[in-house]
Amino acid sequence: MTILVTGATGVVGRGVVGELLRAGRRVRALTRRPAAAGLPGEVEVCEGDLERPESLRAALAGVERLYLFPVARTAAEVVALAAESGVRRIVDLSGAGADDETFEDGYRVVERAVEASGLDWTHVRPGEFAANWLDWAPSIRAERTVRRPHGGAVTQPTHEADVAAVAAAALLGDGHEGRTYTFAGPEALTVVEQVEAIGRAIGERVRFEEQDPVAAREQWIRDGYPAEVVDWLFGMWAASARDPAPVDEEWACVVPRLTGRPARTFSEWAAENAAAFS
Repeated sequence: MTILVTGATGVVGRGVVGELLRAGRRVRALTRRPAAAGLPGEVEVCEGDLERPESLRAALAGVERLYLFPVARTAAEVVALAAESGVRRIVDLSGAGADDETFEDGYRVVERAVEASGLDWTHVRPGEFAANWLDWAPSIRAERTVRRPHGGAVTQPTHEADVAAVAAAALLGDGHEGRTYTFAGPEALTVVEQVEAIGRAIGERVRFEEQDPVAAREQWIRDGYPAEVVDWLFGMWAASARDPAPVDEEWACVVPRLTGRPARTFSEWAAENAAAFS
């Protein structure tokens, strides 16, 4: 059985490849730049781009199961091509807030395309990625400072390796058909507490500066984030800062239940990625 991993060089896709290899499965990886993929030698690397569905035709040949990185604009075409090529199961990467999205090119577009395919499907909906903190690595390296709005907002940071492990479990195991797995890390931490954890990982104090939400919104939009996405995200942060929630135990138990081991903490993630911030 051949499993195709799209987005194979991303923070989750690379982990999915590793999980499947450890399980002894035949893995094919899709990437736009095969020469720069840096994947293990036993992986069959194919060139293709989810933005151009027809470029996936060769990579899909003989594939039974597919890990789908979410590209909303072409999701319906990609899924149709997968079904035509003989794929039987799709596991798509989504997000914990998919049901609350208010924009037209989000995760739910991909999920609906997968659900309409007639194939076996599983939605993998992690909470906020711990790896999102890498966006602040330049300011932490240069100034030992993080500037963000809503420092009191609480999230359960999700280690990308746990996301990959859940996706691999859904690809390989039985009983995952038609399931939506919404999950997150084991801790509910404020933004400030996450900054402090990064500081401990690098052995230096990292300051947090509360940024005005209006100014931050303008900056994020200038940096290329769609306004509707910024408004959705900032709205969630503002609500959380006003009314911080404890650990969502239902979300926290998914990784242990599906993988047989505890979910990784944010401190573990920060220690593993300390070099990015030092």
